[in-house]
Amino acid sequence: MNRDTLAAFYRDTLLEDVVPFWLRHAPDVEHGGIFTCLDREGRCIDTDKSIWFQGRAAWMFATLYNTVEPRPEWLDLARNCIAFLRRYGAAPDGKLYFTVTRDGRPLRMRRYVYSESFAAIANAALARATGDPQAAADALRFFARYLHHSFTTGVMPPKTDPVTRPMQGLGPHMIGIVTAQELRENLADPVVAGKTCTQWIDHGIAAIQRDFLKPDLEVVLETVGPHGEVIDHTEGRLLNPGHALEAAWFILREARHRANPGLLQTGLNLLDWMWRRGWDAEHGGLFYYRDLDDHPSAEYWHDMKFWWPHNEAVLATLLAYRLTGEPRYAQWHQTVHDWSFSHFPDPRYGEWYGYLHRDGTVSSTLKGTIWKGPFHLPRMLWYAWRLCAEPEAQPVLPRPATHDKP
Repeated sequence: MNRDTLAAFYRDTLLEDVVPFWLRHAPDVEHGGIFTCLDREGRCIDTDKSIWFQGRAAWMFATLYNTVEPRPEWLDLARNCIAFLRRYGAAPDGKLYFTVTRDGRPLRMRRYVYSESFAAIANAALARATGDPQAAADALRFFARYLHHSFTTGVMPPKTDPVTRPMQGLGPHMIGIVTAQELRENLADPVVAGKTCTQWIDHGIAAIQRDFLKPDLEVVLETVGPHGEVIDHTEGRLLNPGHALEAAWFILREARHRANPGLLQTGLNLLDWMWRRGWDAEHGGLFYYRDLDDHPSAEYWHDMKFWWPHNEAVLATLLAYRLTGEPRYAQWHQTVHDWSFSHFPDPRYGEWYGYLHRDGTVSSTLKGTIWKGPFHLPRMLWYAWRLCAEPEAQPVLPRPATHDKP
């Protein structure tokens, strides 16, 4: 497909297939918020609600309202999700739950604060759409809580005994980057916890460069020691190509925002290394997990093809091509686009299946779960549409002279 045709394809898939599926089936008209546990046809099979998806969905629909068209139904759904989150999302100490019942009674609290990160971007997008001062204040408050729990020693309960095996994960840094980007986009680079959002982006990128990128191994690690040490155990060797490609396009987005060749190189390293590690040369698609030393993975779904890594790969390869003009990124984009759109979509009932076997056959016909809802796929379609719809003559960032092509 040429650029205009591809832009129309992403636009039409977003606005005529994916968004209508969630508008028809997700809203809870009785208690507010949305359901995400949906079967193939969109029927709700579990009424428990994830709090992070109230934020994710609110961000998505408020962003569509802000950037595509001010459709009342999009803003109504965003407001509905935020209202449910405000009423039922927080525990007495202010930390957000992970899941609650349909009517908002608490079910599960996780040690992570990703619910806070998605609540922050949701409120920022809603503040832009409506001018609501409470939404703007809540965006800053939730991001401050996210930063405090993620980066203040001793606040978040450790995953392992910190004396026996101290470690840190990639996730908090990459989600910190994109959360700060969204707050900057919608609230004009506010100061949160003593730094501007741009400074928090710098903080996250520096940590990834320092501790998680291993140029000698050409890999991005998911978990490392407190100073970036390689942990030679199953969890320490675990590679998550989808996460790395998601981080890649966050950093490429920042490189574009600043016209910064150094950040471009960092983002391309993540993409180059983890594409080679993650792409299944035999069956196509991206593996979910790999092992640093090619040992067998201990995770039983390691070779399954999940929807969201493919969403991130579409964006990472497309953005890399738009920034560099290098044909191999266009080829990688076509490869992951073609494989994804020939395996995940459901032509009968719409949306995408979330979970495929290694060979691309459907493992589960679920369209939504506590983990899958109106976020990764519509975000990909929205951003890819915008990238393809831009004028062809946009500036291309120069490549650093030290780049070694794979």
